[in-house]
Amino acid sequence: MRAVVQRVSRASVTVDTRTTGAIGRGLMVLFGAGAGDTAADLAYIVDKIVNLRIFPDDAGKMNRSVLDIGGGVLVVSQFTLYGDARQGRRPAFTGALEPAAARALYEQALADLARAGVPHVAAGEFAADMAVELVNDGPVTILLDSRKLF
Repeated sequence: MRAVVQRVSRASVTVDTRTTGAIGRGLMVLFGAGAGDTAADLAYIVDKIVNLRIFPDDAGKMNRSVLDIGGGVLVVSQFTLYGDARQGRRPAFTGALEPAAARALYEQALADLARAGVPHVAAGEFAADMAVELVNDGPVTILLDSRKLF
C-alpha cells in the first residue's frame, strides 16, 4: 500500500461540479492499494498517517501529528501510485490491486482514520475523475509504502 501525504492549510476534491470532500489544516493523502495488500498493510499506513510528526510545535520544530493539532485528513484514491514507467513511455498499472478489493481497503482506511481519532475525515470518490485542489504547507510531502520499498 502506498500513500503520498502532504501537509496542507486546505484541500478539496471536486467531481464534476460537486465537492465530495474538503478540509482546512491537516493532511491531504493520495492513497493506492497494491496487489497482495492486506489489512496489515492498511493498519501500517493508517498508523503512519495519524502519527507522522510533521506539524510544527511552539518552537517551529516538526514535532506534532495531525491528531495533536486536531486537523483533518482528506483521502483520495489513486491507483496511479502503482504506475510502473521503468520501460517504455506508457506506465503499466499491473501492480495495482483490482478495483473491488481496492475500494474495500479505501473505505476501510476512511473508517480507520476516524476510529484513530481524526476529527474530520473527508474523501474523494473512488474511481471517479476528480479535480484535487490543495495548498501544500511548507511544502511538506512524505511518501509511505507498507512494504518499505522507499
